[in-house]
Amino acid sequence: MGSASVPVMNRAADRLELAADPVRRTGRILLSAGVEQSYVDVEDPRHLHFEYVRRIASAVELAAPPGAPLSVLHLGGGALTLPRWLAATRPGSPQRVVERDPAVVELVAQELPPLPPEVRVEVADARDALTATPTGQYDLVIADIYRAARMPGHVRTVEFAAEVARTLRPDGSYLVNVTDLPPLVGTRVQVATLRAVFADVCVLGDRRMLRGRRYGNLVLAATSRPGGLPVGRLAVAALRDPVPGGLLHAAALDTFVAGAHPVTDADDPRRR
Repeated sequence: MGSASVPVMNRAADRLELAADPVRRTGRILLSAGVEQSYVDVEDPRHLHFEYVRRIASAVELAAPPGAPLSVLHLGGGALTLPRWLAATRPGSPQRVVERDPAVVELVAQELPPLPPEVRVEVADARDALTATPTGQYDLVIADIYRAARMPGHVRTVEFAAEVARTLRPDGSYLVNVTDLPPLVGTRVQVATLRAVFADVCVLGDRRMLRGRRYGNLVLAATSRPGGLPVGRLAVAALRDPVPGGLLHAAALDTFVAGAHPVTDADDPRRR
């Protein structure tokens, strides 16, 4: 997408930029090395530009009655699109945001609207922060963790998923953004990994993505309670999106994930 620059911190200018959306006057795009990371409307935090963010939001909307506060841990912050949206749609929701890159945190704090007081941002590694989190603390954990367009190995293992499950309340949900390309090997492995920990898992995304026909983002949803995901309502929400999507669950997900195996810490040579 073409962009017009807005003020940028000098020390981060070689890799971080906040650019104005040439189509939507109030839109701002966070770019890292020229790659779009986040989109925020500075006047309307309810506006969600990216398709995968809307799919995460649809799952959040179904997690509790409209407007009811939710306790949320965001692993990966970016421009804080979802924390802003959630604060606007569910006022009073205590939210903790963990972002590894201090340059991102500083740029966003300087150039974008201030956050409501119930949103707390900290600079830390996602796994370290998760490990230090008390048990049963959150209704939702939302993960959007990428470095150089890749999900780090230490946040995509069975052990990491088990830590997420520990920090969730009994009916809590884990929502994960996965970027992948055909034949979606990474997504299949991540689904198998989540299924090793959570009782109910589904995949949401553009139907072309689910068929392995294009590069893009998929959203995985998981909960520890058997049958705990509102898959029927999630499927309806996916269909109603401006980019109509589909949902894989149960037998369809069995077929999708066939042959994929969970990843553990032992599979990452850096952790041996």
